[in-house]
Amino acid sequence: MGSGRLYVAVAAGGFRRYATYRAATAAGVFTNTVFGLILVYTYTALWDERPHLGGYDLAQAVTYVWIGQSLFKTVATGGGGVETELMERIRTGDIAVDLYRPADLQLWWLAADLGRAGFELLGRGVVPFVFGALVFDLALPTEVSTWAAFLVAVLLAMLVSFAIRYLVALSAFWLLDGSGVAQMVMFVGWFCSGMILPLNVFPGALGEVVRVLPWSSLLQAPADVLMGHADPLGTYAFQAMWAVLLLAAGRAVQGAATRRVVVQGG
Repeated sequence: MGSGRLYVAVAAGGFRRYATYRAATAAGVFTNTVFGLILVYTYTALWDERPHLGGYDLAQAVTYVWIGQSLFKTVATGGGGVETELMERIRTGDIAVDLYRPADLQLWWLAADLGRAGFELLGRGVVPFVFGALVFDLALPTEVSTWAAFLVAVLLAMLVSFAIRYLVALSAFWLLDGSGVAQMVMFVGWFCSGMILPLNVFPGALGEVVRVLPWSSLLQAPADVLMGHADPLGTYAFQAMWAVLLLAAGRAVQGAATRRVVVQGG
């Protein structure tokens, strides 16, 4: 099997694997929908007091909520991607098997995570978004090209998300238990991705800082592309820059880990 076909097979396997967790998927859809409703009514109260906060009107703010709920597990802002399994394999020493595979370690796990993300987008993200569109007045585009541009931004968000979480997972080579690092990055991700509030509403220097961090690629960037608040090409360049930098950092850390760190367990 050629290398390209191998990683496609790994991605397909990741998709099928997560598709088997039907009860968990249904529970996740319900949770995202309920949380979306809570955020909608919270945002409604906030935007009633501050109309056009962050450059959004109320319809755009509500749209932002449902975009966030559709992408929450897709970009694994709160964790739950392949990094958990990778950290466990590092802790137990099973990572040695991965290193002996005739495949690139980073690309293998990237393919697996893209498969997971693809399922989460379709299996867990579509229903809450459709629910929001049916129940509320959303600011959605009518042009197919805008939806296509949004999906490209989502794909780049997946890459940035994986690159961040891959670095977190590699910390287990030195810490053995990377759960503490994962939790810290999770909280930073919630705040800096715009999952709690759009980054556009953050004031002054804080707003400027969070908008240039990699986490803004995960939700704020795709949302602004869909709602016409950002130039798609500029957004892609920003996301691609962070994806390249973080994936390169992951490869450098991976090299250091496999050269200098004794794998736990043998």
